[in-house]
Amino acid sequence: MLFYEHLCVGTPDVVLVCGTSFACRGEWDTVTERPESREKLSKERSKHMAMTSRERVANTLSLKPVDQTPIAVSPWGATVQRWRDEGHLGPDEDVAEHFGQDLRSGGWLNSTVKLDFESVVLEETEETILCLDGNGAKLRRHKLHDSTPEHVGFTVKDRATWEEHAKPFLVDLDRRRIPFEGYRQAKAFAEERERFYCWGGVGPFEQIHPVCGHEYMLMGMALDPDWVRDMVDTYVNLTIIHLEVLFAEEGKPDGFFVYEDMGFKQKPFMSPAMYSEIVMPGHKRLFDFAHSLGCKVIVHSCGYVEPLVPGLIEAGMDCLQAMEVKAGMDLPTLFRRFGDRIAFYGGVDVRTLISNDRALIDAEMDRKILPVVTQGGGYILHSDHSEPPEVDYETMVYFVQRGRTLGRT
Repeated sequence: MLFYEHLCVGTPDVVLVCGTSFACRGEWDTVTERPESREKLSKERSKHMAMTSRERVANTLSLKPVDQTPIAVSPWGATVQRWRDEGHLGPDEDVAEHFGQDLRSGGWLNSTVKLDFESVVLEETEETILCLDGNGAKLRRHKLHDSTPEHVGFTVKDRATWEEHAKPFLVDLDRRRIPFEGYRQAKAFAEERERFYCWGGVGPFEQIHPVCGHEYMLMGMALDPDWVRDMVDTYVNLTIIHLEVLFAEEGKPDGFFVYEDMGFKQKPFMSPAMYSEIVMPGHKRLFDFAHSLGCKVIVHSCGYVEPLVPGLIEAGMDCLQAMEVKAGMDLPTLFRRFGDRIAFYGGVDVRTLISNDRALIDAEMDRKILPVVTQGGGYILHSDHSEPPEVDYETMVYFVQRGRTLGRT
């Protein structure tokens, strides 16, 4: 789930999502960090600020008109470091505010089964490290670059091991799971700048697989669906009881940003029927909870999840995020099928940004974004994945400033 991991700036308790408003097309073919460039950027921002970020995103998620397209970027840590090394970002400069993104998020709950368990290193090489964690999972991670960890082994493999080793630790309220200070600071920061503020965290699918792995979870859906349904219910309960405390003490957010990577290339991890029977009831409870607070629900999912979208809409999703092109997702197709019911966030092939070829970028943006924004759809600018270090800083600026005004009168 690299998209979210590389939105984190500062402490793990504070999750910052990045972006900005820029000038019209062609104005930023060359970008420097000279004072006059910063002054020009500030003036261009002012020209486009008829709506606040909070108003802009709220209207987008409600499929209402906006003054310009809200935007978001999520560069990898290595990408940010490259841009710092090249002098585009100050040593401690906030990437989110540098690009002026319209959204912020925070409040990620700690869903680890055993909070008191100290990770045990089982094996370490120059490139990888294998650890046993508080979920009872043995995961091998790369030390030299960001990647999804290798699943080596799991303590929880079936209903019996779930009920013995995990479920008893996930039933009661434990304030240690709640990042009060990080949520408070991020919310205050967003309010001061009139950004749209989301609680950001994982849904039940993303909470389950760190405990038993994808294989045991998916086999369970077929062989013991009641077990997986119980895991979904347990984690949704866990999330809601902790969010009730967080929001009661620190105030509610504007929206929910729920991370659920439910697909891979050309296929979702489960059939639509399995989703509807096993996962959707939990999603509906979580999304209904969000709606009861007046919050919109953005769902992030990498991979091919188009077959699951009708169920996600029925559960209460207001916006689909990512729409990974190389997995088979296509924004214009999704807009034709679902654009009267949900907004969209992303869907621009990050490989065009990696090319740093503006003709390719223009063609991709025109094909993907124009059909949405010119036909009254709700859209937030973003690539279909996190931006790796091959993306030039100037390319990112160009993408953002063109996306702000593309198709807008």
